[in-house]
Amino acid sequence: MIHLLLALSLVCCSWFPQLPEQDPKIVQADKLFAGRDDIHNLGQAIALLEDLAVRQPKNYEVLWRLCKYTYYLSDREKDSTKKQKLLESGIEAGKRALEIDSSRPEAHFWLGANYGGALESGSFGLATLGDVRKEMETVLKIDEGYQNGSAYMVLGLVDLKAPRIVGGDPQKAVAEMEKGLQFGQTNAFLRLHLGEAYQAVGRNGDAREQLNAILSMKPDPDYLPELKEAQTQAQQLLTKIS
Repeated sequence: MIHLLLALSLVCCSWFPQLPEQDPKIVQADKLFAGRDDIHNLGQAIALLEDLAVRQPKNYEVLWRLCKYTYYLSDREKDSTKKQKLLESGIEAGKRALEIDSSRPEAHFWLGANYGGALESGSFGLATLGDVRKEMETVLKIDEGYQNGSAYMVLGLVDLKAPRIVGGDPQKAVAEMEKGLQFGQTNAFLRLHLGEAYQAVGRNGDAREQLNAILSMKPDPDYLPELKEAQTQAQQLLTKIS
């Protein structure tokens, strides 16, 4: 229904608050996640966090990361049954995190990501479009610049990809993602999907401007695979527009 996964997972900023006494295993999980291009590192990061979640069931820092990392792994999973289980696990972790602290953006954002992944995979019993909107709107109330404006991007994607009968509106998608751009000049996927939205409403010149901006972005060593993917999709869309 809505291809939220790439849009959410390939943003050009990760938000890890600097805490004075971070658990060494969380630090280790973060380092493994940094090597997420290797799926085995991602699996090890999740295993560490799952173990911590059993021993520290009220640790918000563990649970929101577990929600996020499980979501990433679900993107790599081709088996539909396994994918659904991962998304269920991510949703559970996100909800548990929010029971502990609902005043911060991380758990809201990644819970919304898992909801979007469930919709995309056809697991409609796990989430609705309203669930995605609710979590992203909450992120905006807490910190509208979180993940380089990505909550605006997700709301825009909902409006861009959803059928009109359930509230989809490309013009509204453009407006949402333009708001995000004030925080996301370096967010390659925000620019990519804004380019898609511009194309959908017939603004091909504006679309090309966004796509060319992606192609000229300076690579960040921590996000080389993500930028490469965004640039590949930008070039493909440019070819279609031309």
